[in-house]
Amino acid sequence: MVSTNRTPSLAEALLPIVCLVILLTINVFVFEDTLAGSNQIALLLAATIAGIIVRRNGQKWEETNQHVVKTIGSAMPSMLILLLIGSLAGTWMISGIVPAMIYYGLEIINPNLFLVTAVIVSALVSVATGSSWSTIATIGVALLGIGKAIGFNEPLVAGAIISGAYFGDKISPLSDTTNLAPAMAGTDLFTHIQYLLFTTIPSLIITLVLFLVIGFNYEFHSSIHDIELVKVAIEEVFNTSSWLFLVPVILFGIIIMKVPPVPSLMIGTILGAIFAVVFQPDLVREIAGSGMSYTKASYVSSMQAMFGDVSLSTHNENVNHLLSTSGMRGMLDTIWLILSAMVFGGIMEAGGLLSRITRPIMKMAKSTGALVSSTVGTCIFFNATASDQYLAIVVPGRMYRKAYEDRNLKPEVLSRTLEDSGTMTSVLIPWNTCGATQSRVLGVATFDYLPYCFFNLISPLMSILFAYFNIKIRRLVSRPAKAETQNEAI
Repeated sequence: MVSTNRTPSLAEALLPIVCLVILLTINVFVFEDTLAGSNQIALLLAATIAGIIVRRNGQKWEETNQHVVKTIGSAMPSMLILLLIGSLAGTWMISGIVPAMIYYGLEIINPNLFLVTAVIVSALVSVATGSSWSTIATIGVALLGIGKAIGFNEPLVAGAIISGAYFGDKISPLSDTTNLAPAMAGTDLFTHIQYLLFTTIPSLIITLVLFLVIGFNYEFHSSIHDIELVKVAIEEVFNTSSWLFLVPVILFGIIIMKVPPVPSLMIGTILGAIFAVVFQPDLVREIAGSGMSYTKASYVSSMQAMFGDVSLSTHNENVNHLLSTSGMRGMLDTIWLILSAMVFGGIMEAGGLLSRITRPIMKMAKSTGALVSSTVGTCIFFNATASDQYLAIVVPGRMYRKAYEDRNLKPEVLSRTLEDSGTMTSVLIPWNTCGATQSRVLGVATFDYLPYCFFNLISPLMSILFAYFNIKIRRLVSRPAKAETQNEAI
């Protein structure tokens, strides 16, 4: 971190955050869609206050600017992925892939078991791919459509999808965060996953029980007749051939082969466009407009689906809303939010304001339970201020690693805590890269789905409870004697 001429006081460090919270709260009551610009301006105004404090403490703007640019650069892969998710959603919609998933899902899924099924299916796909983002953008979108057709409210279904997707993101060996957390704590991947199971499995069981209870007690507003109307409306527009499922199978295979997300999503987007041309000729002509050859219509409709708005018309208004996409253009507000959040987080970190806030927290950690609780709190704090889950893992991991060593705790305890809190809570913050992305992809506000993300809410609490109640903690985490520890290191 770049040093300043004067260390900021705690009041100075807290002032930008207090201002941000006030502005964001006002926006909720004043603006109908806070993602359309008001929250972005709130972040930039708070960043301005932080910049004034940092400059007043003696740091030159050039130094602060370099750190901000570096922070924005770290978020560039996420923004590229977000754009490609928009284009993939567009071509998968006009090709009939997502509508086919919804159509066949309505035929085989028991409404009472739907929420549990959504968690399990999302979890399986996410474990296989190692990516919550890809899971939510593909199977998650289809599950949301199925849930809405059955009669569930969208935030509840989104909570189930996110709970399952982040289970896989948390324990899959292919996940970037699952590899990052043990690297920061100083342990190996599979030992880290083994330790994760002690908090992850109970969290998942509680999550499934909660969704099971909700499913069997939910008052459905849609009847069997309503579901049939949705299927008829889909058939009215799309050819729901089972061959369409070949595209997601190919994409998931590519991801499992560890092809990076950007080329994977690009391949998925192009395959979607090709299948649209092959399987949905009438729809392709409708989107492109009349008076042109099919070759030109194919190009126009594919490009339109990738970059812009596509609204498909059926006799069912709910289905019309379900089958609308915005392509890459629909992701621009979210990218604007991420850029603004990175500016705020970059200035806060460059000026030492974040470290000034977390320093007293570390001093108060006098016991193992308090240390774990402090780690959880710090990860959530960085998710809310630095607005990026990677920073919420990397910075606390560096901060607390020595403290865990001094308390003779195995590094796996730290890596597990980082994963339970840093990874899990990122999607619950509206201006975090994860929260902003999933809100836009699913079309559900972050604060609306937050109460139903049971797995994400329970995981950090389970990490704290596991430490405080000492459930087999001594046998699992106590280090060997000093000499043995040195031998182990060798």
